[in-house]
Amino acid sequence: MRKLQLYVFAGLAEQMGGAAIEIDWNSPETPTAGLLKKKLSELYPQASGSLAQAFIAINQSYAAEDQEIVEGDEIAVIPPVSGGQPQLVEITRDPISIEAVNHKVLHPDHGATLTFIGTTREWTHGKRTTLLEYEAYEPMAIKTMEQICKDIDSRWQGTLCAITHRLGKVDIGQASVVIAVSAPHRDAAYEASRYAIERLKQVVPIWKKEFWEDGSEWKGHQQGPWNPLAPEKQ
Repeated sequence: MRKLQLYVFAGLAEQMGGAAIEIDWNSPETPTAGLLKKKLSELYPQASGSLAQAFIAINQSYAAEDQEIVEGDEIAVIPPVSGGQPQLVEITRDPISIEAVNHKVLHPDHGATLTFIGTTREWTHGKRTTLLEYEAYEPMAIKTMEQICKDIDSRWQGTLCAITHRLGKVDIGQASVVIAVSAPHRDAAYEASRYAIERLKQVVPIWKKEFWEDGSEWKGHQQGPWNPLAPEKQ
C-alpha cells in the first residue's frame, strides 16, 4: 500500500475537505493520472462533477490520463483555472477539437456519451460542393445554444450537452458543428442528441453559404416553413 499526498485548490478543495489530502493507494495497478481521478471520484462523490473537469498535475506539469505516478512525485488536482464550469457552448473560427467538446460532458455517473459531428459533404443531390461558409448573429447564437442545453437538462434530467459551432469557411470533410451529450443511460443520450441538432437548425441564427463548382447559394434550415416561435415537438 502506498500513500499519495495531493494538493487541491479553489472550490474543489472545499468539496474535498482540504487543500492538502492524503489517500491510500492499495490497488495492484500502478497509479496513473486517470486512475487517480477515478479513485478520487469514488472517495469524494460530492466532488465527482468537478473532478470530471479537473486535471492532474505531476511535478508541476499537466499530466496525460495514462501518465504514471511514481514515488516522490508532487501531485496536484487542478480545477478549471477560470474557477467555474467549462464553457459548454462555443463559437469558433478554428477547426473544432472533437475530443475537447466530448471531454466537457464526461461524468463518472454517466454510462452513455454520444458525439454528433456535422461535416461538409462533397455531393448533394448530384451537385458537387466545394466548401461551406457560415456566419452568425453571434450573441444570439450563443444565447440560443445555451437555452438548448438548459432545455435538455430539463427534459432529460442530469443529461449534459456541449455544442461548438464553427464559422467562416469549412472545407470538405471538416466539422462545422460538434454536439456532445452524456447521460446516465443511453436512451436519454440518443434522444437528447437528436433534439440538440434539430433544435439548433430550427432556432439558432447561424446561416451557411454553399459553394459549388458553378455558383453558390445561402441555405436555410431546410425543414419546412421556418418559424422559430412554433411550439416544440414533444
